[in-house]
Amino acid sequence: MKKYIFLIISLIFAISITAQNEERKFKSVKKTDFTVEIEVSDGTYQFLIYNPSIIETTFIPIGEKLKPISHAVTLKPENMKHMVSAHGDMIFNGTDYLKEFKEDENNIVLLTEGVQIDIQKQPFQISYYYKGKPIISEKAGYVKNDSLETIEFNLTKDEVLYGGGARALGMNRRGHRLQLYNRAHYGYETHSELMNFTLPIVLSSNKYMIHFDNAPIGFLDLDSKGDNTLKYETISGRKTYQVIVGDSWYDITNNYTDLTGKQPMLPRWALGNFSSRFGYHSQEEVEMTIAKFKEEEIPVDAIILDLYWFGKDLKGTMGNLEVFRDSFPDFEGMVKRLNDKGVKTITITEPFVLTTSKKWDEGVEKDVLAKDSIGNPAKYDFYFGNTGLIDIYKPEGEKWFWNIYKDIANMGVAGIWGDLGEPEVHPSWVQHHTGSADEVHNIYGHDWARLIHEGYQRDFPNTRPFILMRAGYSGSQRYGMIPWSGDVNRTWGGLQSQPEIALQMGMQGLAYMHSDLGGFAGDNLDDELYVRWLQYGVFNPIFRPHAQEDVPSEPIFRSTKAKALAKQAIELRYKLLPYNYNLVYENNQSGKPLMRPLFFEESDNPELFNYSKTYLWGNDILVSPVLEAGKREQEVYFPKDNVWFDFYTHKRIEGGQTKTVQLKENSIPTYVRAGAFIPEAELVQTTLDYKDTYYHVHYYYDESVTASSAQIYTDNGMSSNPIQNKNYELLSFDMTKNGRQLEFNINDTIGEKLETKGRVFYLLIHGLDKKPKSVIVGPSRRFEWDENSKVLKIPVERNPREHSLIKIKLKK
Repeated sequence: MKKYIFLIISLIFAISITAQNEERKFKSVKKTDFTVEIEVSDGTYQFLIYNPSIIETTFIPIGEKLKPISHAVTLKPENMKHMVSAHGDMIFNGTDYLKEFKEDENNIVLLTEGVQIDIQKQPFQISYYYKGKPIISEKAGYVKNDSLETIEFNLTKDEVLYGGGARALGMNRRGHRLQLYNRAHYGYETHSELMNFTLPIVLSSNKYMIHFDNAPIGFLDLDSKGDNTLKYETISGRKTYQVIVGDSWYDITNNYTDLTGKQPMLPRWALGNFSSRFGYHSQEEVEMTIAKFKEEEIPVDAIILDLYWFGKDLKGTMGNLEVFRDSFPDFEGMVKRLNDKGVKTITITEPFVLTTSKKWDEGVEKDVLAKDSIGNPAKYDFYFGNTGLIDIYKPEGEKWFWNIYKDIANMGVAGIWGDLGEPEVHPSWVQHHTGSADEVHNIYGHDWARLIHEGYQRDFPNTRPFILMRAGYSGSQRYGMIPWSGDVNRTWGGLQSQPEIALQMGMQGLAYMHSDLGGFAGDNLDDELYVRWLQYGVFNPIFRPHAQEDVPSEPIFRSTKAKALAKQAIELRYKLLPYNYNLVYENNQSGKPLMRPLFFEESDNPELFNYSKTYLWGNDILVSPVLEAGKREQEVYFPKDNVWFDFYTHKRIEGGQTKTVQLKENSIPTYVRAGAFIPEAELVQTTLDYKDTYYHVHYYYDESVTASSAQIYTDNGMSSNPIQNKNYELLSFDMTKNGRQLEFNINDTIGEKLETKGRVFYLLIHGLDKKPKSVIVGPSRRFEWDENSKVLKIPVERNPREHSLIKIKLKK
């Protein structure tokens, strides 16, 4: 009976929406080893089921062949076996995902445990459901126009749309026609329709995602005409899309990153403070800057060298990509001395080789450059000079480029910065080994990151690379890409757009999106803006102040007050290292963004669908950055069904309300979820000195929470593939409340190859109103009670693979 109810629901849904192309006639259906194929009058639809939450649909027009290569997808579908029932129905079972295939005179239904595809034969219509709930349907489906090929869908009138990559448009991007062409926007502020990452992804407040699996340039039309239509438009390529669903937003990001690849673990040092500007002109300047950080006792873990490391002048030298010895006579020695101080060196590179550079003749001779229409190296002018572009799609070009990186890495350089990778100027007439500029433009940065990632895997297999990139594509996260939001203006408007950009990109798989802290473009010397941006950066994936050199980006060169406030922010960043490193682990394992919009918490609250002023940092920290000058107070929404604690005062706040909070100049509003375990490390000046054998674990007690748990991941912070290589540890913390007694259990899971030592924890419990009656930790009854702060401090000594039990009896 259930299957027939499903068919009735499907028919009603199909009737209620705009029908698909009426000229398209159903002809036949067949099952292959991997797909279900439906032949229609103008081509063939191919349905591929990756799992019950991911369905791929491809249209192959008559006269075209299937284009099987995806630049985004890495997931492999199960082979779908089938058998025939006693009634003659075709049923798919066993280990495959297609549980039922049903055809009658009017409909075809493909049913999994999650997604259902309903194909109405006449008028031809494809509709998608998840667990019986309508998700989306094709409208006109595939149509070829004079200049563009399109795929069109029906939208419901009230759904909010996200996606399209990095933009500054407000969280709800419905109503916009978004160009898919990676392009830098210098000096943007609160509005930017086109930026460095234009991803062919749409997410809906109805909890589904559509990924258009095609690389060439085009448009995403998110109902710009107000007729409830979603349209993907492209110049050429695959007519393929995946529908991705889940019970929660976390399910969707997990499923999408299963499809396109998970982000590798970052090295721990990447969570530290970066010293960066445009740019350091000499070895002396670099070492003096780091010496100043050490003198001021401001933690720092890396320094980034902009283009002066390979040339004295701003223009005319791009493409040299070898050390300019006049300014850096002992580059290797400098890198080693910095490394000994716990400071990594990162160098900028670009894919452009100027005709005036040292490597132009070599690039021409080795035939590694993109071509013009008659086969000569393509040459054109842009800001830095007359240039050619490395053709990374040509095997010779990829090998040549990687050898430059290999030489840099052998000098001790720990990270690579890939700039201008849209590519910034990329005329349509330029030809690459695999196609035209317009066909590869949006994947150039993606494949540039792949080139570096695969090179490290091959030649430096024990190293976790750091790959900072300004442009990319769907799935770039699997190559370890660290994206940033481009040349944002150094103004309050520039800051205001940053939470939206980072939150949107985290939803689209690129969870390490961050900004040039303090802003990049312009000579605005505003200490309040600078400090507020760095305070926001504490709760960003990467903490990297960077700017044009007219105004210093480093705190050591700012005013006394700004320096002191920046130092506080940076020190907090370092104290949160164990919490933040656990977020790196969560992202690697399940694709969870580090920064999470509040509708992830309340997916049924439409008031949060277009809200980015407050967000979650991981699961348990609520952050409300200060985004306007001179503010003394601001409104903060506290998610419902939770109690929240002020991170600084420990004041208790009930969730489900918006409160006006007073602002302080040395911090931004930050709150912790009741029941959370927040690990905090001892302050170090560099992660080289970080030790995970001694730290505080803060627990936030509220009587409404009767059970809670957390895991804290750790490893050595640098070796590759620590989980696969069993070189890690997971500490588990569990709290149960029974009447007036709290019981804490601490256990661990340790990889076979991890060298472990004993630990000393201090469990700090916030939220108690009285000194407890007793505390028992194994044979010990030691504890400290601070009557002023109402904080209980319990020392816990434990050895590896040892179970620790803490019992606390509360007074009535």
